[in-house]
Amino acid sequence: MQQNLTNADMKEVLKGVTYLVGNDEIVIALKDVSSKCPFDDSVVDFLNVLSKILMKSREAKAYPDVITLGFWMRKSSVLALKERFQTESSDIKIGRGVAFHIAPSNVPVNYAYSLLTGLLTGNANVVRIPSKDFPQVSIINKAINEALVEYPDMKPYICLVRYGRDQKVNDLFSALADTRIIWGGDNTIAEIRKSPIGPRTGEITFADRYSLAVIDSEKYLTVGDKERLAEEFYNDTYLSDQNACTSPRLVVWMGDKKEEAKNLFWKYEHDLVKKKYQFQPIMGINKLTSSYLMAVAKKGTHIEKHEDNYIVRVNVPEVQPELMELKDNSGYFFEYDCNDILEIRDFCNNTHCQTIGYLGEKETIIPLLISGIKGVDRVVPIGKTMDFDFIWDGYNLVERLTRTIKVNI
Repeated sequence: MQQNLTNADMKEVLKGVTYLVGNDEIVIALKDVSSKCPFDDSVVDFLNVLSKILMKSREAKAYPDVITLGFWMRKSSVLALKERFQTESSDIKIGRGVAFHIAPSNVPVNYAYSLLTGLLTGNANVVRIPSKDFPQVSIINKAINEALVEYPDMKPYICLVRYGRDQKVNDLFSALADTRIIWGGDNTIAEIRKSPIGPRTGEITFADRYSLAVIDSEKYLTVGDKERLAEEFYNDTYLSDQNACTSPRLVVWMGDKKEEAKNLFWKYEHDLVKKKYQFQPIMGINKLTSSYLMAVAKKGTHIEKHEDNYIVRVNVPEVQPELMELKDNSGYFFEYDCNDILEIRDFCNNTHCQTIGYLGEKETIIPLLISGIKGVDRVVPIGKTMDFDFIWDGYNLVERLTRTIKVNI
């Protein structure tokens, strides 16, 4: 895609684009939009208004992920982020310019977090939204358009689009970008990279990942509110049908009371899932098929007894990265009884290993983290695996989405 396309040429390419927020004119004017400093007051105030709209929305209250998003962008939370990521220096940080985001198709609110990151780091943003009509997307975009009425000066910084597999559109947005952010896995990265970017354009890629939970059995038995912990594990897993890269697919049990803890943990989880989860028969068929295939493929595999197909648990004799080639979702879990945390080192010594949801004493897991593993970018409490942060997949997004003007006078 040539950088010197005329406005008429750009409009021709953009005919295949549907706008949920923004329009052709905003795209055409992107290169002339001034970058802002990170955590600019106008952006913080805009997001605070957007937060209030979402938190008051009756529609949003039906979706915990939308409410979590609204809570994340409220002014006090954003100012706490500002305090974490701003350092005392005479140097000046400023947004890189135009950020082109390709959002994943399996997590409804991910595109919004990517957009907010671009805004808070001072960039104008084009975000390609998944084609699937998640209700959360409609709720969030409706709120964004409402907030833009009050803050019209923010309009040049937000363009949310949908389009099919159209390389000409990818070429255009990639040519406009000063940073390209690709979520969605290895295949998406390969497809988008067919569109060239400028020599100084940065790129951030979020490849295919997998995650796990590590639970100390004795610690679990001391948890006072086991129903709440079941809810938190539900949010980590069933809320995204286990499709999110942060969703644990393997549960590793530590300690001396594994069987007692497992029986209680899965009882509470099953009761909650049966009450809340929208189960479809095909899910049960897929999970049973996957468990039988796993039993055939790996000697020593044991399918745990279950009264229905809401939860299928497959106990495995060892854990290696290859285990993820046989994964499934919608409540399909591998389980491993572990006596030494370094038994799972091979599983975590892989760049595809992302998050550990943890319940236990920190000292137990530290030997794994300092053993030189190539994977594991996040260790968070169970219930927090989907919580977004500016440190993600090992990237400091504030650093990657800004440039530093050295001032030494």
